[in-house]
Amino acid sequence: MAENGEEKLLAVARHIAKTLGHNESMADDILQIFSNFDGRFSREKLAEGQAGEDGSGVAVLERALNSIDVQISRFVAADQPIWADPSDSAAFLDTIDEFVAIIREWSPMASEKPIGVCLARADDMMQQAMFRIEEEFRSLMERGAESFGLNPLGDAGGTNHRFDSEEEDDDDRDFHNGDDVQIPVAQPLTDYDLIIDALPSATINDLHEMAKRMLGAGFGKSCSHVYSACRREFLEESLSRLGLQKLSIEEVHKMPWQELEDEIDRWIKAANVALRILFPSERRLCDRVLFGFSSAADLSFMEVCRGSTIQLLNFADAIAIGSRSPERLFKVLDVFETMRDLMPEFENVFSDQFCSVLRNEAVTIWKRLGESIRGIFMELENLIRRDPAKAAVPGGGLHPITRYVMNYLRAACRSRQTLELVFEESNGVPSKDSTLLTVQMSWIMELLESNLEVKSKVYKDPALCYVFLMNNGRYIVQKVKDGDLGLLLGDDWIRKHNAKVRQYHMNYQRSSCNKMLGLLKVDNTASGMNGLGKTMKEKLKQFNIQFDEICKVHSTWVVFDEQLREELKISLARLLVPAYGNFIGRFQNLGDIGKNADRYIKYGVEDIEARINELFKGTTTGRK
Repeated sequence: MAENGEEKLLAVARHIAKTLGHNESMADDILQIFSNFDGRFSREKLAEGQAGEDGSGVAVLERALNSIDVQISRFVAADQPIWADPSDSAAFLDTIDEFVAIIREWSPMASEKPIGVCLARADDMMQQAMFRIEEEFRSLMERGAESFGLNPLGDAGGTNHRFDSEEEDDDDRDFHNGDDVQIPVAQPLTDYDLIIDALPSATINDLHEMAKRMLGAGFGKSCSHVYSACRREFLEESLSRLGLQKLSIEEVHKMPWQELEDEIDRWIKAANVALRILFPSERRLCDRVLFGFSSAADLSFMEVCRGSTIQLLNFADAIAIGSRSPERLFKVLDVFETMRDLMPEFENVFSDQFCSVLRNEAVTIWKRLGESIRGIFMELENLIRRDPAKAAVPGGGLHPITRYVMNYLRAACRSRQTLELVFEESNGVPSKDSTLLTVQMSWIMELLESNLEVKSKVYKDPALCYVFLMNNGRYIVQKVKDGDLGLLLGDDWIRKHNAKVRQYHMNYQRSSCNKMLGLLKVDNTASGMNGLGKTMKEKLKQFNIQFDEICKVHSTWVVFDEQLREELKISLARLLVPAYGNFIGRFQNLGDIGKNADRYIKYGVEDIEARINELFKGTTTGRK
């Protein structure tokens, strides 16, 4: 060994002299300097070596390569896994280290043709060694995963955490019992606060040692590729077991809505597991295997997670650019909220330069979901505008569009904070005292009220028109008061619309009772007792006809709200009963005519009250 070392030292000195000496005189001067510095660099030895420099230098390198070749060939040709025996794996790594050191030592002299030829041979040998270590790397990752059995989420306590979408069926069990090696996948869980150690610590240490040699030898891309391929397959299989399908955007758009709702639920669960458990666990594993090589670790992690992340983001994007039918709002909100809640995970897990594309794409799709939500509200506006005013609701009851819109807005406002965020992202300018969401809700309410005003014109009877507006107005106010919608629109809005309902009430009274009240007024200008009696008899007759007609018709009308119904009856009674009582009292006091008043008086005061109490008993449907 000492002799070989001295030969190498002399060869290096000769090479330096030859490289730096631009002419024969300068080379002689350099040789003299070496000779004075160390006796081993005697001018005779250096001159002798220089004369045959190429031969002796190459001989040293060739002997070293031959020795390494014997050792590497033994490992490369081995039938059994090298890492099955710790002594073999240690010897193989030592050989790789020695080989790398030789190449580095002689690389500065690669411009010398004989040495360059030897180094080319060394590159071929190194490639064979790296091919074998790559096979060992892949095999060790697969065997390490198998050794965890059914507990890929293994923790120090050995608890089984499961997060697949449903229990394994018989076909799955038969599949796993077959000859093909299956990658173990994670199973269901309820707690997202955990990190998976997907491989045993000893395996991770071995993989790190192998990766260190591959990267040190310049085979970083190969190392990253084999690592990424193995872990990527694990992730994809795990998402599949969570029930997430690989769907194109076109397939998502063609899916029936009920099926798509179920798919969204599965996506939400898969996205949470992926971003909160799987990806952070892969980040940790990647950093441990490729410790000391941060750039390689970042690249490998991106390659591992890219496919699964794109799969998750593509589905969210398909939802964002899909139909904006109003009934889809609530599931789109679910997807938006999931993306919002996972934004910190996207930022943390994909923080390096290689993952910036994934991180930015997540933000873009999240914002696109917000645009979709705003678009759905625009479609709701169009739905209200387009709702026809052809058929009247029987009895002036609650119109389906009122029920639909108000229940829709109440349900939407359960996600008030989310909607506030969505509308803040728009380009609108809020008013001084209102948020953009308040402006949006107020505008929808205004459209609904305008639509109902148009629909009320379908009724030919003005009284029924006001009953219709009263019913729908009261329903709107109640729905606003009972939920978050009231907090958005405010007390002033509620007071204003309560006043509208009272105005409809008064308009109904006028249109229903004014004629009857006019009949109950005594005309003091009539000439004589007989003339007054004749006039009152005629008025009483007309009153009975009108009252019978109103009771017959109005009893079929609908007032869904019990309190409003009672208020209407009480107000009608207060108007009619006193006036009627005064009228028939005066009529009964008209001398001879009054003695026969019972022949003309069809209803007593109590009868009027009883008939009024029978009003508004039409069928109330669809109040909710």
